[in-house]
Amino acid sequence: MSPRSFPALVLVPALLLAGCGTAAKIKKLDETEYGHYIALRPFMTDEQREYWLGLKTDAEKDEWLKGQKCCVPEKSLWDKFYQYNDVVRKQILDGKVQTDWSKDQVLMAWGAPYDKRKLTGRPASRSELLVYRFERHDGGEVLVYEPGSKTLYKAIGTFTRLVYLDDDKVTSIEEKDGWVEE
Repeated sequence: MSPRSFPALVLVPALLLAGCGTAAKIKKLDETEYGHYIALRPFMTDEQREYWLGLKTDAEKDEWLKGQKCCVPEKSLWDKFYQYNDVVRKQILDGKVQTDWSKDQVLMAWGAPYDKRKLTGRPASRSELLVYRFERHDGGEVLVYEPGSKTLYKAIGTFTRLVYLDDDKVTSIEEKDGWVEE
């Protein structure tokens, strides 16, 4: 799978729902800015995404990301992504979620989960389960499912990944055939 294929496929259902204007703007992004969009979209509002996509140059987009505060402790959107080294950023963009990752890294890689639940009885002060649904397509393509997906009818299979977080760190990932409700 090429470095851009997983993130590109993650966005397909969202693009179909988002309208032609947004889809056209996303298609025009160069590889670096596309990576920024993929990784940081979960942390931006709809208005912020539209504004950022409307900026004309890569330099304008980068400066805007550097100036937009998010999170606690307060970081810029730029710092949220660039706090990681090149290897980890590539893994995020390739959707290669791993144990010991933070919740933010999972969100950057796969977007918002299909479902999430607080867990009790685990050896942590805060535990959570993130449920992700995936579609498997011909040629090995994998898409993160989004409700209202217009690609599901083409899927040759589905599976679920259950991501267990303890104190905002991934402690385990389970994969199950089909779409399961945990």
